[in-house]
Amino acid sequence: MDRAILDGEDEGLLKIHVKKGKDRILGATLVAAHAGEMISQITQAMVSGTGLKRLNNVIHPYPTQSEALRQTPSQYYVRKFSPRLKRWLGCWFRWRR
Repeated sequence: MDRAILDGEDEGLLKIHVKKGKDRILGATLVAAHAGEMISQITQAMVSGTGLKRLNNVIHPYPTQSEALRQTPSQYYVRKFSPRLKRWLGCWFRWRR
């Protein structure tokens, strides 16, 4: 995260645990300098039943360390792409440049 780098606090971990095959959030592991400021948003998502897809659409101020909460779901969905789809998307974006 850009803010963490600026603050000199660029080591940490955010892992969101989801139900297998679903985007329902079951819990999270958050180890960072400002973890206490970010964990309440994950707790709110769990209590309200907000899934990763909706959490990904929440607007976070930039640059803040809480932006990690927006980037983590994106990484989850990118990993679910098949290798064939990843290759196709790579070709598509190179062609559009």
